[in-house]
Amino acid sequence: MTKLTSKEMVDLSKEYTFFSWSVQGQVNPIPVTKAEGIYFWDADGKRYIDFSSQLMNTNIGHQHPKVVKAIQDQAAELCFVHPGNTTEVRALLGKKLAEITPGNSSTSSERRLKKTFFALGGSEANENAIKIARFYTGRHKILARYRSYHGATHGSIALTGDYRRLAVEPTMPGGVHFLDPFCYRCPFGQKKESCARECIKHLEEVIKYEGPDKIAAIIMEGVVGSNGLIVPPDDYWPRVREICDKYGILLISDEVMSGWGRTGEWFAVDNWKVTPDIITTAKGITSGYMPLGAVIVTDKIAQFFDDKYLYAGLTYNGHALSCAAALATIAVYEEEHLMENAREVGKYLGEKLEAIKARHPSVGDARYIGLFSTLELVQNRESKDVMPASVMAEVGKFLRQNGLFTFIMANNLGSMLFVVPPLCITKEQLDEGLAIVELALEVADKNVK
Repeated sequence: MTKLTSKEMVDLSKEYTFFSWSVQGQVNPIPVTKAEGIYFWDADGKRYIDFSSQLMNTNIGHQHPKVVKAIQDQAAELCFVHPGNTTEVRALLGKKLAEITPGNSSTSSERRLKKTFFALGGSEANENAIKIARFYTGRHKILARYRSYHGATHGSIALTGDYRRLAVEPTMPGGVHFLDPFCYRCPFGQKKESCARECIKHLEEVIKYEGPDKIAAIIMEGVVGSNGLIVPPDDYWPRVREICDKYGILLISDEVMSGWGRTGEWFAVDNWKVTPDIITTAKGITSGYMPLGAVIVTDKIAQFFDDKYLYAGLTYNGHALSCAAALATIAVYEEEHLMENAREVGKYLGEKLEAIKARHPSVGDARYIGLFSTLELVQNRESKDVMPASVMAEVGKFLRQNGLFTFIMANNLGSMLFVVPPLCITKEQLDEGLAIVELALEVADKNVK
């Protein structure tokens, strides 16, 4: 096949394909032809540092030979079977997920995550978690936070709290939103020294207004990702767990973005020793090498369906190539000690971000846990006025011109520059990327009032 030029790749893609979350006439994709580790290259040979793991999913880095080979070997042996049949990789992956998810060391089977329903991504995983929660409880409502993203399909977008939901309403009925434990922009007007966990009291009040006997589940990202990377106070997850137990409500942890070593643990909730009733996940489960999502439920929920029909199904449920990729990816996490690296380099990253914040007046806040971090840019530190989207566009343009690729969010809720590199990154590589970030921040600093 004839190789396309970089311009042909971009022009044909723009003419014949849609790009997500964008005005189609304004998209400017990078024509990527090669990737390795924390880097990727465009068709003209320009190298980029991947500071967002593409979309917070290539956690083990690009083109890891063990995962590539596992996909190749599985493809040569068996690509696909009817989802009502099974394969060796599906069986082994289900067992492995039961071993590494929260609660696996518990002696009680009631709060031990064990059984998995496979999907092809995070949105599908959350759709099926909604179904399972409603079937199991016989209740209808699902509570979610305003600063959240749970997917783009009908049910998952209903639970999403951000502006993307508003554009496609009406969505699935039964979604109810509550406010976040966002300490930097506390919706209750509190400071850390005066905080009495108004966010917890608010949640319980919402539950009472909505009717505890009507609420099937509360779904929360382990750590809020694209809506601001909000790391909750240490007692937040444990206290939400207590509230759910008090009212018989299921607790769902959306670990699509915050799972798979991103925070230095298998799943973000592991940082607070909490076992949810359901975990939904995707992205890092295969590091993006193949599409795969998963809904992992406790023994007690799984047993409910032993004699009841599970109204859920997908053509590619348990796809052999995806399961093979996941098994190989999990082996890389373990063999190469990537979670330990995320903790060690993550601590170093936190120190560097605090120093960057001290040097740049445009940085209002630095938030981080493991290798999951963001800088929130403001026009004024006292007023916390949001840095305009036009300025963030300039920052993003500078980064790209200087060979750094990362995720930037800019809307009326806040302007963020994310630092979410692959977990295999070294301190030296991190310094290389952060040096470019600092130069880009000089653009933002000029717009501080």
